Amino acid sequence: MKFYSFWRSLASFRVRIALNLKNAAHEVVLVDIDHNEQRGADYAKVNPQMALPALELDDGTVLFQSIAILDYLDEAFPAPPLLPADIKGRARARALALMVACEGHPLLVPRVRQYLNDVVKLDRNAQAAWRKHWIVETLTTLEAQLGGHRDTGRFCHGDAPTMADICMVGHVSIAVMQDIDLTPYPITTRIFETAMALPAFAQAHPLAQPDAPEAMRRK
Repeated sequence: MKFYSFWRSLASFRVRIALNLKNAAHEVVLVDIDHNEQRGADYAKVNPQMALPALELDDGTVLFQSIAILDYLDEAFPAPPLLPADIKGRARARALALMVACEGHPLLVPRVRQYLNDVVKLDRNAQAAWRKHWIVETLTTLEAQLGGHRDTGRFCHGDAPTMADICMVGHVSIAVMQDIDLTPYPITTRIFETAMALPAFAQAHPLAQPDAPEAMRRK
């Protein structure tokens, strides 16, 4: 498999975690979003949406959209599972994952930032306020969903990582990078720290990637 990735892409972060958890052999192809390589002709042939990540299977099939890729990996490599065994648990884990992947994250992606900068002409302070607003709103909602729920355990759902944790850690990571105070979100923070202590999560972190800027890279 070929995995098309960029260090700062939170959607790529999700797939990196899943690939690590599944111990799925793959080749990483780096696509530099900062230099608009995702809009180049070569990558457009791989994924006409010109967004990351993409996963090219050995037979040439290209999968795109991180949640769809997670679903594929969970079916192709059943152990360890990314979703709970029971139907209600799977629904909850998916819902928590989608709160981040479909509600919070899309408002922070590069094409939105470029539009705010180039078309709406928001200054830096206004753009920073935009990012903080949506990051905090998602954190607040996550904390409310996780707090006091009978199925919240060491992780978002139970005592093993699921798709929910895979999505959640990316959102908390961007909050940390934006210097947002996590004190109001103790349950979310606890689960984040528990997940990031696992090698599969830690090795997938944006700052652990070979294409991360040298000055920022984790040693």
